[in-house]
Amino acid sequence: MTDPSIVMVLPTYDEALNLAWIVGRLHVAQPGVDVLVVDDQSPDGTGAIADGLAAADPRVHVLHRSAKGGLGAAYLAGFAWALDHGYDVVGEMDADGSHQPEQLQRLVDALPGADLVIGSRWIPGGSVVNWPLRRELLSRGGNLYVRLLLGISVRDATAGFRLFRRATLEAIDLDQVRSTGYVFQTDLVTRTLHAGLVVREVPIEFVERVRGESKMSGSVATESLRRITVWGLRERREQLRRALGRRRT
Repeated sequence: MTDPSIVMVLPTYDEALNLAWIVGRLHVAQPGVDVLVVDDQSPDGTGAIADGLAAADPRVHVLHRSAKGGLGAAYLAGFAWALDHGYDVVGEMDADGSHQPEQLQRLVDALPGADLVIGSRWIPGGSVVNWPLRRELLSRGGNLYVRLLLGISVRDATAGFRLFRRATLEAIDLDQVRSTGYVFQTDLVTRTLHAGLVVREVPIEFVERVRGESKMSGSVATESLRRITVWGLRERREQLRRALGRRRT
């Protein structure tokens, strides 16, 4: 058995202060892991920095998108590229240092027997650093709401530090994914579970960014919860219809 080929997809928008730093850390921690930077025309020159990294290191690749289209859309473009290029495992990771490359091995070690591995803040051993209480309560409460509404057991369904097996992405029909914002993360977890696949969580320490501006805001979080509510109620209605249909037969 050979080690699986892994590529970490890093969506970027105005991450000029962080990109070279985080890619360097990743390659110190995981020299055999490739990186795909998906840049949405960052006005601060992030795309040019990514091109420079790629020119100097064959493990770094860049996908330029024509406009800022949302986190989910960037990941979908990155996943399609990774599948086209034959990678066995496709990862998600923030470019701002919130996800520590030094902890990626925890996710890699959990891959045997799993189809999707999530670096979780909200399981025993997980934690957050430099978050105000309000933001922690919002995240914990949002994930509790997701579990109750969608009927899933994953404790950090909104997390963005992940490893997908190639077969998982092929099984969940990415062409049908329409979510583009932060709700995208919950969408893919739910699709993976509905496909009968195994999701495993491992604890990580999530560190709030220290450089650059966060893309998360109260309005973004509120919109994500609104979309999850609409989607979750629709899913619950479909579950009820299926249950009634089985009773009639």
